[in-house]
Formats: sequence, structure tokens, C-alpha cells
Amino acid sequence: MDVALLKAYPVLWLAVIAFVVLIAWIAYGLLAVRGIEEPAYTVVETRSGYEVRRYAPHIVAETVVEGAYRTAMNEGFQRLAGYIFGGNTKRESVPMTAPVGMSGETIKMTVPVAERESIDMTAPVMEESLSGARRVSFVMPSAYTLETLPIPTDTRVTLRAVPERLVAARRFSTGMREEEITALKQAFLTDVSRDGFTALDAPEAAYYNPPWTPPFLRRNELLVPVSR
Repeated sequence: MDVALLKAYPVLWLAVIAFVVLIAWIAYGLLAVRGIEEPAYTVVETRSGYEVRRYAPHIVAETVVEGAYRTAMNEGFQRLAGYIFGGNTKRESVPMTAPVGMSGETIKMTVPVAERESIDMTAPVMEESLSGARRVSFVMPSAYTLETLPIPTDTRVTLRAVPERLVAARRFSTGMREEEITALKQAFLTDVSRDGFTALDAPEAAYYNPPWTPPFLRRNELLVPVSR
């Protein structure tokens, strides 16, 4: 591009800079989620405005937070991020020789040791409204089991195994207010019931992208376990 032309038209120069920044932002947002593991599922069927998935068993780290929607989400995220980025004691199997019965056999005991382990980030981050509080959760990488995951040092963070389940999933827009998401959850439950499914729990809001991702690239979903 002609440099003299850019100097003559500063607005054009600013437009070029803005375009370059936008492209860089989009590229960064796409790269940020590349390779991030999600819980495995298969699509069972597609309905009007949502799909029904069968999720494989997985484990979540979760915490319950009181407060307004965004405040609780931020606090919950900080607690869980603290856990996966080292706020834990690593579980190790330590061989110990003990006189068990008459055999004097060698047994293995699982004990916490003062080591920290960083756990890979996964998606989505999930929020579920409770009575007077909210449950925020991270899905743990599939390589772990409850026995091999490190123990959270923050007692407000717990680990839970989620069995295989049927889940209805609907996408929703970024930037919605709390009352809009609440209304969307109610409409989703109505649609699920209309189509012959029974909701087994309250819908969760699932967020798949980090906050620096461009809004038009973000993926948000409502997830609700169902049965026929």
C-alpha cells in the first residue's frame, strides 16, 4: 500500500491499524481454544433449536459460591483456576511394608504429599443456579480418574464423577444478562418437555471460550440432563 497515501489520509491509516488488530484478535481467539479438550459426546438426535447428546462419563471439579451472577462466576472461576494451576496436593501411591495378618505382605496406601500439579485447562466452564447460590464447575481431562486427580487444597473445591447421561444442548448468545439467561432456561425446559423429554435437573450454562475471545466467536450453551 502507498505510504504517502496513508500519510495523506490519517483516517485510512487508522482503519488499516484497526483491521490488523481485529485480525490478530480473531487469530488469538481461535488459537486460544485450539487443542482444549471437551467432554466426549455423540449427537443422538437434532430437535428444533437444540440437539440431544449422549455424554461419556467424566469428572468435574466444582465449587458453590453465593452472590450475584457475575460476581459468583468470577469467584468460582478463580477458585477452580487456583486448583488446576497448582492449588492442590498430588496423590501418590506410596509402597509401605506392613504386618497385615500373618503374611506380612506389602500393601499400597494412597497418601497426599506436598507436591503441586498443574492440570490442563478444558472446556466448558459451567454454571448452575442453586437456591441462594451457584455451582461453578470445570470438566477435568479424561486422562484422570478420581483416584489420580490431585486433592484440592481449597476445601471449597470438590471433585465429582458424572456418569454417562443424555443431555439436551442449546446455544445462546454472548453478553446476555442474568434475567435473560434465566428466561432462556425456562423456555428451554418448556421445549424439552414439549418434545417428550423429562428434565432430570436444572439447566447449566456452559462457556467454552476464555474472556479475551472475540464475542462473535464465542460458544455458549445451555445443557440439561434428560430422559425419555
